[in-house]
Amino acid sequence: MTAILRSAALRDIEARHAEAQPPLMERAGRAAAQLALRLQAALEGPPLIFAGPGNNGGDALVVARLLREAGLAPVVASSADAERLPADARQAMQAWRRAGGEICSEVPEGRYGLVVDGLFGIGLTRPLEGHYAQWVERINGYGGPVLALDCPSGLDSETGHVLGRAVRASHTLSFIALKPGLLTLDGPDCCGELTLNDLGLDLGNGVAAATSGRLVERALFADHLRPRRRNSHKGSHGSVGILGGAPGMAGAALLAGRAALKLGAGRVHVGMLEALAVDHAQPELMLRAANEVLGLATVLAVGPGLGQTAQAAELLRQTIATALPLVLDADGLNLLASHPVLGGRLARRDAPTLLTPHPAEAARLLDGSVDAVQADRLAAALELARRFNAVVVLKGCGSVIASPDSHWFINATGNPGLASAGSGDVLTGIVAALLAQGWPAVEAALGGVHLHGAAADMLVAAQAGPIGLTAGELADAARRLLNAWCVQNQPNSGLRG
Repeated sequence: MTAILRSAALRDIEARHAEAQPPLMERAGRAAAQLALRLQAALEGPPLIFAGPGNNGGDALVVARLLREAGLAPVVASSADAERLPADARQAMQAWRRAGGEICSEVPEGRYGLVVDGLFGIGLTRPLEGHYAQWVERINGYGGPVLALDCPSGLDSETGHVLGRAVRASHTLSFIALKPGLLTLDGPDCCGELTLNDLGLDLGNGVAAATSGRLVERALFADHLRPRRRNSHKGSHGSVGILGGAPGMAGAALLAGRAALKLGAGRVHVGMLEALAVDHAQPELMLRAANEVLGLATVLAVGPGLGQTAQAAELLRQTIATALPLVLDADGLNLLASHPVLGGRLARRDAPTLLTPHPAEAARLLDGSVDAVQADRLAAALELARRFNAVVVLKGCGSVIASPDSHWFINATGNPGLASAGSGDVLTGIVAALLAQGWPAVEAALGGVHLHGAAADMLVAAQAGPIGLTAGELADAARRLLNAWCVQNQPNSGLRG
């Protein structure tokens, strides 16, 4: 499973392997040089390598030396003072010079092939200024491929924030482990195609849980990807109750209900605040008055199109008091934010609870601002999980999933097509359906978010987006994927003669 490490954990690992042979900088440079050679192969002009004043610059100098040994003539731009470089980076500069390499304090005019960004790696916390900012602008103005070493310069590797300006790479090679900022907020836009090289290190169990997370991958929920038994019936797969659909917002509840049905719930009851006789597009849905659903469901999802009336608040109070797994989204979350007493009751529930806020809803729940949530999405998700004793999905680019025991994950599936009305309602239905089929809360959140994003990716691959991708298209694509994954996960079997 792919680890995601915060800076403190990475620094600790680097310190524990300070005497490794070959040294970590040499390993990083060699891994990057191999990728650089592949990217440079079809390009005209020499590689242009930017080397910064720290160890990231040292990695870049190793790349330059190895490219020179491979017969290329890389141009190195660096304004670093050799006497002030860290020891490993200083040795890398000396090795580059011994190999006959030169260093330019300004970028010579000319036509270049691959550009390598080795200005700043992890740990940068302040905006770039002066000639470094100018170099970033120059890199971003280049029309060819750009390879960022470990982290695009100017991107906060902890949070995914652009610190004033940042390199927008076509490729990023992350060393040792992934970093949170590469995967969330602005990170994916800056990283381009992201790959990982662990430098041959076995991370083992020596990394503190508070500083380590996991990339959401199928392996995390594979135990629940099982083909259905032949001897099953609709009661075998749970009953989802959706509460929402106030006047003018019926579509949100219907989208959630359709998704729950198509992702495998045996029955779906949609408790509507706006009276509807039938969903003509999905007549299998059982439409009822909202207060009739509580006694019919094994899992409840509250919020899609719910509104924030007194009636809606009373429904939320009743659902919190049940012993059923509960998914809260949209107005369910807004009501929770405006009724602190309900928040306290939610935190004391014994049954599984999942919250799926977008950043604005998270800000209301935390009594803060959207900017504060986005400034550290991981911290916000962990605080929500702790405060409400719930599994939390903080939606957005690189959705963050956090559990009350401080475990955290970041999902990398999905695309801008999900930024459309109703997409979150579909996610609510998917997660509720998985819960109804017996998935534990964490696995239901991980599987639901990953599947939701993968469905959007599949639609975009089929040229059905991202522009104009609608929420109503997601459930069918997610159903196809879930069935395919269950078949792929089935052990080989057959009759023996």
